[in-house]
Amino acid sequence: MINKTVTHKGGCHCKRIRYELIGPQSINVLECSCSICLPILYLHYIVPKDKFKLIRGKKFLTIYQFNKNIAKHYFCSVCGIKSFYIPRSHPNSISVNARCIDEGTIKKIKTTKFDGKNWEKNIDALKNN
Repeated sequence: MINKTVTHKGGCHCKRIRYELIGPQSINVLECSCSICLPILYLHYIVPKDKFKLIRGKKFLTIYQFNKNIAKHYFCSVCGIKSFYIPRSHPNSISVNARCIDEGTIKKIKTTKFDGKNWEKNIDALKNN
């Protein structure tokens, strides 16, 4: 079966933030156990920046940074949803929360667990994926 490339669309709960990205119908995501991902059940679908386009809502984005202040966690200032961010592990990419992608374009999701509680110890394995 060929993994067809499609345009995925998504955004935040209140729909003020909307984006689209180009990617396959079958996607690989990371389920991280770090202190910010675990409580919100974030599923990382990491894509190159040139495959991601913010369609609307830039004025509603709020940035949250912590620890080394490298990752840029973008939240909607209205509904509070983090639908994407720039990860510390992949600074030239965008991590989209697969749970925030609109229904209909994803045919299959393969989930890999990542021990984010021990981020420093495990990051090299993640960067090589």
